[in-house]
Amino acid sequence: MTAQPRLDLADQGEAADLAAFLGRLIRFDRAAAVRLQAVPAAEGGGVLAVFGRLPLGGSAVLALRTVRLTGRVADADLTVSAGQLLESVDEPAATVALPAPVTGPSWAGLLPPRSGWQPLGQPPVDRVMDEVRTAVAEFKQRTAEVPEHHRSRQAVDAIADEIWSRPLVAVEGLPLRAAHAAYAIGFLRPGTPLRAHRAGAWLRLDAPAGSVALRAGGAPGAGLGLSPLR
Repeated sequence: MTAQPRLDLADQGEAADLAAFLGRLIRFDRAAAVRLQAVPAAEGGGVLAVFGRLPLGGSAVLALRTVRLTGRVADADLTVSAGQLLESVDEPAATVALPAPVTGPSWAGLLPPRSGWQPLGQPPVDRVMDEVRTAVAEFKQRTAEVPEHHRSRQAVDAIADEIWSRPLVAVEGLPLRAAHAAYAIGFLRPGTPLRAHRAGAWLRLDAPAGSVALRAGGAPGAGLGLSPLR
């Protein structure tokens, strides 16, 4: 049996952050896949970029978490099971073994560009979080008001799409959907700086804990209308 390739993470904190990110993805989809890109640095070590998709649906938001690597790092680009990757994270040893590749979902073949991003602004995180909380409360109220015999997946998704397609007041050019995705995956934290960017049809919201990206004008059903699995 061929041994799994193993990557050395910079420290136990990086391992814990990676495990937390993967765990959140799996809460939304137990069969989630992630695309991995390992990029070596000239001075040694490197970075592992982990892309996941939020939530279930035909068009959605991508979440990106980067992890610092140490030691000898080779270029790698593969799609793996998020669950298997989570199981392979060894937090005390600060390592992760790469599972066997899987047939990637369609979204994994269309990632945001690495360069060409233009700044849109630096929205205050407290204002962004307030907007998200207000929208979540509206979503819960409106779905609760739908008669139970009419509360279909289609009806709930229609409400979600209408809400999350609205522009974010805190920064021009970014939909509320991006902020909600960042909130749901744990990237929005009080007091942390945020930056919004655009590159062609792609939009991105960056936080110290990670980034979310989506294509402008996402198709209906792209909103976070589904609750994470418990």
